[in-house]
Amino acid sequence: MTAQITVTEGGIPHNTLMIYGLVGSIIGIYLTYLNTVTGTQLFSFFGGLGAIAALIWGSSTIKRLCSYGIGTGVPSAGMLAFGSGVIAMLLATKFGIASPIVALVLGFVIGAILGYIANNILAMKIPVMIQSIAELAAVGALVMIGFSAMVTGSFTFSPLSVVQVSALGGTVNSFGASLIGGGLLAAIFMLGSIALQHGFNACLGPSEKQDRTLMLTAEVGFLSMIMVAIFSFAFLGFFALIISIVVSVAGWYYTYAQYIALSKRDAAAWLDSKPIVEAEGH
Repeated sequence: MTAQITVTEGGIPHNTLMIYGLVGSIIGIYLTYLNTVTGTQLFSFFGGLGAIAALIWGSSTIKRLCSYGIGTGVPSAGMLAFGSGVIAMLLATKFGIASPIVALVLGFVIGAILGYIANNILAMKIPVMIQSIAELAAVGALVMIGFSAMVTGSFTFSPLSVVQVSALGGTVNSFGASLIGGGLLAAIFMLGSIALQHGFNACLGPSEKQDRTLMLTAEVGFLSMIMVAIFSFAFLGFFALIISIVVSVAGWYYTYAQYIALSKRDAAAWLDSKPIVEAEGH
């Protein structure tokens, strides 16, 4: 038996946010394919924007799931999303141009299986568990493939796993210097999972508001995007790197300023509140 703890009412319905996040993420990731079409790396930053669209969707999903009072489930949901999403993402990158779509589908399938296990075998009995874990796994897959595309300029397996390095006057293929072999995918895992769970984890409570929570998620997403842009220094050309950094910093500055403004708005609503006085002797 579970008891739902109601958070905020109103705002944009979750299913609407899911559609916006899903479509926005897929479009953003696919726009990085312009690198292949144009023979440049200048469009890599779109992968990061696609990842942030998915993070906003995922933040709403975490709020919906964790409103059932599962306590430390907020950060653990973020880790579960990326732990399952990385499987979908890595498998999907073998499907070429269809990789983002395959990542989305595999994420939903893997997440649904994990959600079923949690709800029916572990007996958590949360009504939205299966759908929410399925969504979070899909979000994790999209965020990682989006940030990976931002770093390398591509979302297919070969550019993520092999790069050419100079050796003995020639060039050789190196796995160790790649995004996957060099461990940068693990860093993307952590940057994405923190951005996913931090918004609701920081804003939950009786005064939680949807716009403030999602704005914080976007702000942390852009902060992660700055780090991802720095990672791309090892893979992209100078101008592509500068574009990614400028877009990331501009996005972070805007969302940070908006989050502070929303925080002041919500804090002002409590100015006239009084502390609860407990009766003496209790």
